[in-house]
Amino acid sequence: MILFQHATKMYPVRGAQGGTKKEIVALDDVTLEIATGEFVSIVGQSGAGKSTLLRLLFADEPPTSGSVSIDGWDITTIRPWQIPHLRRQIGVVFQDFKLLQAKTVFENVAFAMEVGGAPTPEIRRVVPQLLKLVNLSENADQYPWQLSGGEAQRTSLARALAFRPKILLADEPTGNLDALHAWDLLQLLLKINKLGTTVLLASHDEAIVNAVKRRVVTLERGKVVKEQKTGTYEL
Repeated sequence: MILFQHATKMYPVRGAQGGTKKEIVALDDVTLEIATGEFVSIVGQSGAGKSTLLRLLFADEPPTSGSVSIDGWDITTIRPWQIPHLRRQIGVVFQDFKLLQAKTVFENVAFAMEVGGAPTPEIRRVVPQLLKLVNLSENADQYPWQLSGGEAQRTSLARALAFRPKILLADEPTGNLDALHAWDLLQLLLKINKLGTTVLLASHDEAIVNAVKRRVVTLERGKVVKEQKTGTYEL
């Protein structure tokens, strides 16, 4: 499903006069394979490269060298017009929710489908199903400012599942949640994975990663330094 082959990502750092002073290595020669249906936790200290790895998968930016492929899509050579088609196969959940404050829970999820070109009848049919999946049916008419942190993150999760993606990327999804809401979200991620979706969880939450008891990949300064088939959070 996912294959990194010697993928490196570097960012230029500008000097005081605007010239390029040096480059920061965010990912360093990463080779990693993730099979269909896996649940993989990506761990590491802040700045280890977890978010960069997910951004490459989402085609938010290309690798500096090496290659990244997803279900046959080569991110390195993908054309701009192909990116929306790729992203319909990938759901993303962020730490800061990224909800539209002027839209209700229902409208936030529906809007993602509208942007993706889904017809109105499909939106009306699918959105209630998604809200039921994440236990938000009773919150459909509420606005983000009326939600708890856990409810807001579950809304973000429902939106990420709008097109039944093959892959779900969760970037520090429990970072703004208390322990109880973090546990609830984890149960949903495991449920979604059990239904067949490949899940990549980037997290610094040791308790959450240990509770998953699935494959763990550890990054340090952009390098994969450890892999465990059934692992725990270890740095």
